[in-house]
Amino acid sequence: MHLEHLNLVVNNLEETLVFYQAAFPHWRVRGGGESIWHGTPRKWLHFGDDYHYLSLNDSGTGEIRDLKSNAIGLAHFAYVVDNIEALVSRLANVGYEVAIMGAVNEAYKSRYFIDPNGFEIEFVEYFTDIPSERNQYD
Repeated sequence: MHLEHLNLVVNNLEETLVFYQAAFPHWRVRGGGESIWHGTPRKWLHFGDDYHYLSLNDSGTGEIRDLKSNAIGLAHFAYVVDNIEALVSRLANVGYEVAIMGAVNEAYKSRYFIDPNGFEIEFVEYFTDIPSERNQYD
């Protein structure tokens, strides 16, 4: 079993794509189109590889949950990357700075970013393939 995609409603499709293209330069726009969703016209696209993607839908309204609260809703989602410093550099090149430094230890390093819509994304680089070293809970 694996997660195939996340479906995100966003404010600006093009601005959102800039962020995720910098994060995942090996991904591509797989397809897209226009439709009516809950009575509202929208543009949508699937950005990813052959096995995993983000479904991005524009015409988002309202506010995202306060990330500094315990309000119900998405807190963050995370991706494992091969080189976190390269990712940080690519995102900085398109105007995004690290929001939270995250953990640094012998097993992994993580950094959190806020995308153009206010979603918090964690990126983590593991330095070991041993699950008990990756999954430290103390």
